[in-house]
Amino acid sequence: MHLAPDVKLDFKDVLIRPKRSTLNSRKDVDLTRTFTFKHSGWEYTGVPIMAANMDGVGTLAMAEALYEHRMFTCLTKDTLIEDLADTVSKIGGNYFAVGSGTSDQDYVNLQGILNAYPEIHYICIDIANGYSEHFAAYVSKVRDKYPTHTIIAGNVVTAEMTEELILRGADIVKVGIGPGSVCTTRIQTGVGYPQLSAIIECADAAHGLGGHIIADGGCTCPGDVAKAFGAGADFVMLGGMLAGHDEGGGEQKYRWKKTGYCTDDGEDILETETVVQFYGMSSQAAQEKHGGFKDYRASEGRVVIVPYRGPVAVTAKEILGGLRSTCSYVGASTLKELSKRTTFVQVTQQVNNIFNGK
Repeated sequence: MHLAPDVKLDFKDVLIRPKRSTLNSRKDVDLTRTFTFKHSGWEYTGVPIMAANMDGVGTLAMAEALYEHRMFTCLTKDTLIEDLADTVSKIGGNYFAVGSGTSDQDYVNLQGILNAYPEIHYICIDIANGYSEHFAAYVSKVRDKYPTHTIIAGNVVTAEMTEELILRGADIVKVGIGPGSVCTTRIQTGVGYPQLSAIIECADAAHGLGGHIIADGGCTCPGDVAKAFGAGADFVMLGGMLAGHDEGGGEQKYRWKKTGYCTDDGEDILETETVVQFYGMSSQAAQEKHGGFKDYRASEGRVVIVPYRGPVAVTAKEILGGLRSTCSYVGASTLKELSKRTTFVQVTQQVNNIFNGK
């Protein structure tokens, strides 16, 4: 047993200190980034916010909608070859990644997609535990097969494994174990790492080798997205913040919602609310959908009901607007400058919640 003595931090533990700014308006902030990836040599230019490769989020419709804002989507690994044609013809292959697990069948499916659509440049290899040797070996296998494709791999939360995956062939490492809104890994296993510290440490390790990272999970509001970029993330991946939209494709249902009390007889005032189901990709619901629930596994994800939120464009604009505002508060004219101008202050309280839910 070993106890790490230093305190690790999450998004809730810090705020960004404002600094003198010469910017006249939020609209003057440029949120696009240009990256050249270590192994593939491929160049990406866009807004480095990603939709997660989760059911209800990582869909083709989401990729097309987020492309309008030059944002990126990681597709679920069960996306069918025959469904890709329209999306590829509309947005090309530079703003989404095809998904892969590490099984033999996953490898066959991946080859089928990339043979059919050679213009797709990104591969997202994703499993819950990125620390297994099997996973690292699979990353090397895919790198050998596709030397000019950009490989996203994860998830991990420590500097040493970030370095290992980059050395094995990953261009971008996904960082995060347990911070997601529908992830219960920390409850079921006791394993995890506070997300802000994980981003800081893994970004430093990746950048030292010429690699990149994605902050995956834990963002609940635009301010958290800004903190992730301020901590050194190259990309930020969102799941719950993008759930419940038209583009997610989830079945819409209705439920009663209490909106108040009748003053005459004291009975509840109820209205119908449109909702959508959302679940973690290690939940029993996800496992049953994608191959069957294994009796040797425990569910490590929640199944929740989220309010229906309409088109994702409204949410995308809110996130981008908040991020521009963060940059204006610290005097960063570009997103690239944000981490250089970020000073975190530790806090015991972030917001005043007196009117929350009222």
